Amino acid sequence: MTQTSPLSYTLVISGAPYSSQAPQTALAFAKAATAAGHKLDRVFLYGDGVYLASSLVTAPSDEVNWTETWCDFLCDTRTPATVCIASALRRGILNESEKKRYQRTASNLADPFEIAGLGDWVESVATSSRVLYFLPAE
Repeated sequence: MTQTSPLSYTLVISGAPYSSQAPQTALAFAKAATAAGHKLDRVFLYGDGVYLASSLVTAPSDEVNWTETWCDFLCDTRTPATVCIASALRRGILNESEKKRYQRTASNLADPFEIAGLGDWVESVATSSRVLYFLPAE
């Protein structure tokens, strides 16, 4: 039997929780990949996927809070998670730095997500074995 080397993945999520299955499907894949011994280099949120990083998401008690579920997974696996700054600003997702920069009254970026530019995504694409995109259904 041939043993394969572990792969490394960058996951790009561009579908919003509660209006697409993209974050849920990405999490199922991420759990299966890490359980199989593969590595996640980075999770990158883009477009409406940035809503996954809002600390203000409050799911009804009978629904899964996808932000909390993702945050727990990211912390447990120590996987870096980047939120595209342009997408975040357009959708009202701010960290403390952007809150001050744009003179807003609050920040709402959930920990451990970090806001950054496309450079982090480009770096991950260059170093990962595979890049998978989780898009909203059309």
